[in-house]
Amino acid sequence: MTSPITQLPGPAEAANRPVPILSHWIGGRTVEVQPEGTGPVHNPATGEVIARVPRGGAAEVDAAVAAARRAFPAWRDMSLLARSQIFFAYRELVYSHREQLAALITRDHGKTFDDALGEVMRGLETVEFACGLPLHLAGLNTPNVSTRVDVHTLRQPLGVAAGITPFNFPVMVPMWIYPIALACGNTFVWKPSSHTPGATQLQTELWKEAGLPDGVFNVVYGGREAVSAILEHPGVDAIQFVGSTAVGRYVYETGVKNGKRVGAYTGAKNAMVVLPDADMELAADAAVASGYGSAGERCMAQTLIIAIGDAADRLLPVMKERIGKLKIGPGMEPDVDMGPIYSAEHRASLIEWIGKGVAEGAELVHDGRPLHVAEHPDGYFLGVTLFDNVTPEMEIYRQEIFGPVLGIVRAATYDEALSMINGHQYGNGTAIFTTDGGAARRFELEVDVPMIGINVPIPVPAGYLSFGGTRGSAFGDLKMRGEDGIRFFTQQKIVTVRWPEPGRREALSLAFPGNR
Repeated sequence: MTSPITQLPGPAEAANRPVPILSHWIGGRTVEVQPEGTGPVHNPATGEVIARVPRGGAAEVDAAVAAARRAFPAWRDMSLLARSQIFFAYRELVYSHREQLAALITRDHGKTFDDALGEVMRGLETVEFACGLPLHLAGLNTPNVSTRVDVHTLRQPLGVAAGITPFNFPVMVPMWIYPIALACGNTFVWKPSSHTPGATQLQTELWKEAGLPDGVFNVVYGGREAVSAILEHPGVDAIQFVGSTAVGRYVYETGVKNGKRVGAYTGAKNAMVVLPDADMELAADAAVASGYGSAGERCMAQTLIIAIGDAADRLLPVMKERIGKLKIGPGMEPDVDMGPIYSAEHRASLIEWIGKGVAEGAELVHDGRPLHVAEHPDGYFLGVTLFDNVTPEMEIYRQEIFGPVLGIVRAATYDEALSMINGHQYGNGTAIFTTDGGAARRFELEVDVPMIGINVPIPVPAGYLSFGGTRGSAFGDLKMRGEDGIRFFTQQKIVTVRWPEPGRREALSLAFPGNR
């Protein structure tokens, strides 16, 4: 089973092929969609319309939830080993299709092929973690907690779970959510981004090929109406969201108000600290790679460099040297370092942000606005931008820009740098660059950010560990993935057992039972 959007035709074939219309996936099959109920999907490197995606709403969400509800009892009751075999099959299919998935990400989002392939492989780590679901769902057993009384725990699924995921990681982020939800025995409704549907469709096709029962995994495209329908639907039990802070706060508050378990993982303004003793070559590589990789469209990008003492004066020329060598173009072309911005509207907003930084008084070291890619004049390309002397009073310091715009902040002391990070409204990821082990140890103990890199610019934990932020970067009690993910998508039951023995009966007592 393949759909036109998951194929990768050559230019001549693409020019003569009608624009495919995508479909929702509900109950193990596609849903017919009329052209007037769709919106365009653009290739950001060329600006051309490559597909049309449906705008689903309450009716489609209701149908998907109903299908997931019908499929839930059988999926919940399937043996763990049988369920695990489907995950192993899916893992193998994703791995064998990893380059096709990466090419679809590049086509729809714009990031380079190597970057997209890295995304697929990092997502696969969580699928591999979920393959061990019999171990992850094991409970505790404590015999004889009291005389002839035993206690054991068990984890059971919640019911129907939903995932609302962003455009910038159409494989990795969903793979941080749905494998855990499904492994725990829940059925799933996925509301993906409409900007990057190719990899979404292929993931759906691979689940079907892996043998996942119909109705266990459903996909509904759409915007605010679809999101609101998920948040309000009485048949949805748990929701995980990844996206902007404003929408994430709405998702969390509305979902919780409607009695759902919600985790919302939201915006970021990550800062890496560079001490004067740091290896400046390493720090410059890290700053440029983290800030400009994927055109800065990462929640884990280090978009502020807090340089202590004279570190900025020594770091800046090394960064400028690297920036001058960056190649920007379509993500499938060889040796390209950075692709286009994902949409024309976002590119326009980034240009406004650069202008705002100039107006606020930041020193514009490198301006990305004049970039022009002659071979692709209609693509959404933007060069990289670097500001120096950014201060905490500026909007470009406080707000998430989500593009290839870096700012250098100068701090006199370590304590000043630490207070900037801990006092920021966001707290997602951070890093420190130093050769001083004592300073690094102090940083990991004192910084109020959960994901920390020491001479590592993008500290995304391995797939079996949890992921999430603090303050304005996350809403909810539990992180994504790992042990927290298992806890999020299950309810724990504690069972206290006493089996009467023949001929032994204790006298009636109304006293509160004690352990003896």
